[in-house]
Amino acid sequence: MATKGEGFDQLVEPFRAELLAYCYRMLGSAHDAEDLVQDTYLRAWRARDQYDATRSSLRTWLYRIATNACLTALKARARRPLPSGLVAESDPLGPLVQGEHVAWLQPLPDSLLDAGDPARAAIDRSSLRLALVAALQLLSAGQRGALILSDVLGFSASEAGEILGTTVGSVNSSLQRARTRLKDVGVRQERVSEPSAAEQRAWVDRYMRAFERADVEALKRLLTEDVLMEMPPMTNWFVGRGNYGLFMEWVFEKAGTDWRLKAVAANGQPGFAAYRRVGGGFELHTLQLFTVTTEGISRNSVFQESEVFASFGLATELDDEGLVNVG
Repeated sequence: MATKGEGFDQLVEPFRAELLAYCYRMLGSAHDAEDLVQDTYLRAWRARDQYDATRSSLRTWLYRIATNACLTALKARARRPLPSGLVAESDPLGPLVQGEHVAWLQPLPDSLLDAGDPARAAIDRSSLRLALVAALQLLSAGQRGALILSDVLGFSASEAGEILGTTVGSVNSSLQRARTRLKDVGVRQERVSEPSAAEQRAWVDRYMRAFERADVEALKRLLTEDVLMEMPPMTNWFVGRGNYGLFMEWVFEKAGTDWRLKAVAANGQPGFAAYRRVGGGFELHTLQLFTVTTEGISRNSVFQESEVFASFGLATELDDEGLVNVG
């Protein structure tokens, strides 16, 4: 194998997208994941002369470097939750409460995985769903690594042990505890029965049209009975179609009924960025991601953090037509 200069770069570059997805699952932050992938490639470059193709595949070697970087980072970072996994359910008309000193789970823009990388086809988008990544944050770092490497990426127990720097027995033990923990919190690891990507997008497009009309009853008809809404960095969250409707009525009363929406996608889920009317233009207000089932929209995760907006490359302001960045 070429381990010098451009030859090395060409060999490792195809793994960038899947390593980004891996680091994101481990850290729960798109920004941190990008930093760790950069760190992984820097470490790999410095250690390129030490790579031995007779001992492991290049992919396994890169995952070992990425895992070491993730485990080191996790020692200094708290887990990243969503509000529904942190505090009790809220009154939909109660005051909004900002979480103090909480590093929230962030979405991963699909565009970061689709940037012409031939490895993108190998990425299981269902394993990036926000609810699952949030549940992974409940696991210890070792359990998280064992579960992702084995159940998501398909590494054998011996390969996972090599990557994690531990034994097969330890991997199997961590894997069993991780699976039990996810089952206890009601998360299904297997691929769920869900509409196609095009069908999910169609559900959300209908939601967008109803949102632009400020038609709360039309919005409610697109929801499941047990729909959940949460809105980091606020700790507020609630369940139920009726509660959802009450909250949306309040939103349109307080923020107005003149909006411009731009479709986005993240974590393999459809969504949109919402811009509300402010003066002669529109100001970026929220980024919303949806879980869509065959019965309707079952979850809306609403983000309102500048770092999240930046990861999607969203304009902070639009002109009166909702098309041009006026900044």
